[in-house]
Amino acid sequence: MSEILPVLLRTVIVFVIVLFFFRITGKKEIGELSVLDVIVSLMIAELAVLAIEDPKVSMIRGLSPIFLLMFIQIGFSFVSLKSQRFRDLIEGRPVMIINNGVIDQKNMRKQGYHLDDILLQLREKDIPDIRDVRYAMLERSGTLSVFPKHAPTTFTLPFIQDGVIQEEHLALMEKSRNWLEEELKKRGYNEIASIFYCSYCNSEFYIVLKD
Repeated sequence: MSEILPVLLRTVIVFVIVLFFFRITGKKEIGELSVLDVIVSLMIAELAVLAIEDPKVSMIRGLSPIFLLMFIQIGFSFVSLKSQRFRDLIEGRPVMIINNGVIDQKNMRKQGYHLDDILLQLREKDIPDIRDVRYAMLERSGTLSVFPKHAPTTFTLPFIQDGVIQEEHLALMEKSRNWLEEELKKRGYNEIASIFYCSYCNSEFYIVLKD
């Protein structure tokens, strides 16, 4: 009994700390976890087991690596909010896999994606044929977002995020940087850096300025 109590106490302490960590890092579904989230979660889970199972290891020594990973995760999350380039480096970017019914084989191979993977996810979304897809984006989380050709809503991509022009999105929509800048100037937006979000759909802009 005397050997069990320290283990139970350690379990409660580690549980509270890990619960606190996931609470402060925000709520995400499993499919929305980034690569960084998964790595940190797996490492914390392994370290938590070691901290619980080995009574010879002091709690301070057992919890120190967990706290370090927490600070790393929180620090990376803060920098990611401030810098899109850092966010793209750590988490990657959404990638176009199908464009107007045509598979982008180069992007597919680059992402380690197979034709069977695409067909499976299309079937899960009740889309029987690749030709029925207008756009399919492979998200950072690894899920495939599919936009059918006959969907009631129009597909759009942000042209500006966090004050940064999305050159790839402009190219996909057959627009240029000069066109975007001129259209924004006509509407009184002269500073790209001041725009938090900008999209273009049905010949209309949707613009949100930074706080």
